[in-house]
Amino acid sequence: MEALQRHDYRQAAAGFRALIEQHPSEGVLLDRARVFLGRAERELAARPVEPRTVEERLTAATAALNNGDHDAAENLARTVLAEDPRQDLALYLLAAIAARRGGVETALSYLGQAIAVSPEARAQARFDPDFETLRDSDAFRELTEAPLPTASNLARRLRRGRGER
Repeated sequence: MEALQRHDYRQAAAGFRALIEQHPSEGVLLDRARVFLGRAERELAARPVEPRTVEERLTAATAALNNGDHDAAENLARTVLAEDPRQDLALYLLAAIAARRGGVETALSYLGQAIAVSPEARAQARFDPDFETLRDSDAFRELTEAPLPTASNLARRLRRGRGER
């Protein structure tokens, strides 16, 4: 019963099964044990499956962040980064989490990494309310302002515009 009250449904189910097996002649006890075993099994069946793929974990991390569960979002994003250290959305999520927690330097570091992988994150971060506390920071503005084109990039764009490669 303690396991059931703690919502440890696996342990509760195992305990009720053992009780049923060990006391087959206890009618009233068996009835109650079967009722509680049924409840534990229903709870186990209703639990969501843990996200497995990178996409599932990123979706779950985003949902957790949106629900204010920073720890779950962080854990999920870190599992993605363990597989792919250049996963821009995981880096971006960690930046948002750090910013929400007041970790300015950590947020800027993760955001810089996300932008290095995916420059499109620059524009998103500029308007993301998660980074509101960073807006007055020179380092944030440097990260989120569009970089000025270099001479070689301009020349390349001009050649492409004329059909040259």
